[in-house]
Amino acid sequence: MIAIFNKFRTGLSPIYTMLAILIASVTLVSCNKDDELEIQNDFPFEVKIMPVPKEVTNGQTIEIRITIQKSGNYRNTQYYLRYFQFDGKGMLRYYDEPPYLPNDLYPLPSEQFRLYYTSASTVSQSFEIWISDSFGNEKQLSFDFNSSN
Repeated sequence: MIAIFNKFRTGLSPIYTMLAILIASVTLVSCNKDDELEIQNDFPFEVKIMPVPKEVTNGQTIEIRITIQKSGNYRNTQYYLRYFQFDGKGMLRYYDEPPYLPNDLYPLPSEQFRLYYTSASTVSQSFEIWISDSFGNEKQLSFDFNSSN
């Protein structure tokens, strides 16, 4: 009985050798040096706005509360704001800073902030705010105010 088992075991030796070679070759091929670790740093974002009044009078200032909600966290992402006034006249500013000029790009220091729009018109007013990040993602916010004069 032992002689039969030893004969059977030596017959399997080439199969074990081939199996070891196959496993080694698959392991070496799957460890390709061209594969690099991908680090995602471009995360889309959403913009949330607290409700604002629908009517404004000449000289009235309206507070616009904005929060940028990121889908991921990349520390070096910078956010920017661009402002376009279409109808009427007014000024948009960040806290106590000088008013924004239309079509200029301004960096935003935080992801939660307040803008202040001061009406300088007795007619309806509309403007857009574009918020973008350093990777080219953009969100458009539109505001329309009716004159209550």
